[in-house]
Amino acid sequence: MNEILFFGSNKFPKLIKNEPDKITKPIQFKFENENENENENENENENENENEKQIKQISSGSYSTIFLFENGKAIEYLSERISKQNPEKIQIENIQKVTVGYQNEAILTKEGNVFAKGRHINPKNPKKFIDISSLIEDTNDRIIQDIVSSAYSIYLLTSNQNVYGIGSNLSNQLGFNSKTLNETQKPILMMKNVSKIFSGSSSNHVFLLNSNQELFVYGNNEYGQLGLVESRRNNNLKINKLTKIQNIPKGKIIDIQCGFAYSIMLIEDGNQNQIQYQIQNQNQNQNPKRKLYSCGYSGYNGLGKNEDTYEFTEIKSSLFENDDNILDISCGNAFIL
Repeated sequence: MNEILFFGSNKFPKLIKNEPDKITKPIQFKFENENENENENENENENENENEKQIKQISSGSYSTIFLFENGKAIEYLSERISKQNPEKIQIENIQKVTVGYQNEAILTKEGNVFAKGRHINPKNPKKFIDISSLIEDTNDRIIQDIVSSAYSIYLLTSNQNVYGIGSNLSNQLGFNSKTLNETQKPILMMKNVSKIFSGSSSNHVFLLNSNQELFVYGNNEYGQLGLVESRRNNNLKINKLTKIQNIPKGKIIDIQCGFAYSIMLIEDGNQNQIQYQIQNQNQNQNPKRKLYSCGYSGYNGLGKNEDTYEFTEIKSSLFENDDNILDISCGNAFIL
């Protein structure tokens, strides 16, 4: 049984029971398997029930939270604003990954299929999951390797290393002029030769990394969250053409997390030869040093910054002094972990 800690706005009273609307300190709660009370023969079903409760992944947005279990099944909690009902089982088997945006959800199966729902995905029935991977025109590109949700769009990385986008394009986050294409219910090819996709559940921008550690972007740059200095200074607030970021800090990009108006980047410091040497000698406690960089609205990604930054700038804070072993990063609409 996994232990879960929760704090923040309690929009899911069916999940976080007997607690106030705003939880200011982390609390521990147990995930209650809905079949737990129905099992009269505990010995016979003990192993099966335990597998049901082993959580592999949690993905949460403003209106829903999905729990994915080790056995490939998932359940969904909806915000009380949307539903008063108890959590429901998602009727999809062999789930590999789940991702939740502001107004969408997507599920990747072990077979490489993607099912999604949302107002911008399936306007006629936004509460119904549909197979969006089968809508890709190139039939050779329908096996999906990874999925990422942004606020109103979903990105698919195929086994051929191509990226497709589907959903809203109001901030050009699908790579088109929003005046001609506001949204699409079919996946649109955005870029080829991609190794990783980076976006966020509250963001309207996306980063695409290729195998050569070159970084490309689409979407909203109103606050400089894309790290494009000249674009922001020239008041080009929406990027609808594949644009390469030229001023990436030296080192290997480990992760990028996107909030509504900012982005943070985790980089292993040094040149590629140094990084490779360090990786080969990790058993000798010579781990690569990692640094944090950020760009965008200072009110959200402050950490000592007093003004907005239009290029990725190192986050310098007493919190990180003498600590170069940052393992993971995460951010929401307006906070960083």
